[in-house]
Amino acid sequence: MIVARLSDEAWAALLALRSGEATAFDPGDDPAWAIYEPLARRRGGRFVLAQVGQSLDGRVATVDGDAAPISGPDGFVHLHRLRALADAVVVGAGCVVADDPRLTVREVKGPSPVRVVIDPNGRVPLDARCLSEAGRTILVRAEGSMAPTAVETIHLPPAGDGRLCAIALLAALSERGLHHVLVEGGAATIRNFLEAEVVDRLHICVAPLIIGSGAPGLSLAPISRLTEALRPKTRTVALGSDVLFDCAFERR
Repeated sequence: MIVARLSDEAWAALLALRSGEATAFDPGDDPAWAIYEPLARRRGGRFVLAQVGQSLDGRVATVDGDAAPISGPDGFVHLHRLRALADAVVVGAGCVVADDPRLTVREVKGPSPVRVVIDPNGRVPLDARCLSEAGRTILVRAEGSMAPTAVETIHLPPAGDGRLCAIALLAALSERGLHHVLVEGGAATIRNFLEAEVVDRLHICVAPLIIGSGAPGLSLAPISRLTEALRPKTRTVALGSDVLFDCAFERR
């Protein structure tokens, strides 16, 4: 299995790429560089990376909703690196209500991304940390729904199934200069982006514990035959405390 250990020099070069700066750093065949470079490098187009941290049996929480800690320390650092390299981090209302995440960068050097909270029907309380933390937050609501005047808001028409359209959201973020997007959760939000076929990379970070029951990390629409299954090009990388499945999709 490939082992990824990111040096301070490599991280500084990745942050330079994120800022659109040139770098003379030579990564060679460093597997850690290959994990982060696609999100860091600004090529003038959109890039979407979805991330889920889960147990060996594919759970992200117990039946009572306890979700911390699932990822080990290296998995947690990995998530904060992704946040630092993204223009925006997207989460759904269920994730915010359940976990009250801050969505800031604290474990590594680097900027915190713009926080984007998908909350079509106003479930997220106004005292949620992602709304009250310093920095920019964008609330995404359904057309016709009320929104707090103190929070920047995008209104989108609901799709036929009641969910907001992932493609329309990405277009609205691009209009605001937010092209490199991290979709952090929860499961319903990641499913929405995967089924819209807008995800370029999926990171499944697996921690060595077995929960046995509880919320699944990924839950897509049922299929009848394995020929319908998603088959991304995948590399397995040891981060230390966790194992990363780095899955690349060909965007249609």
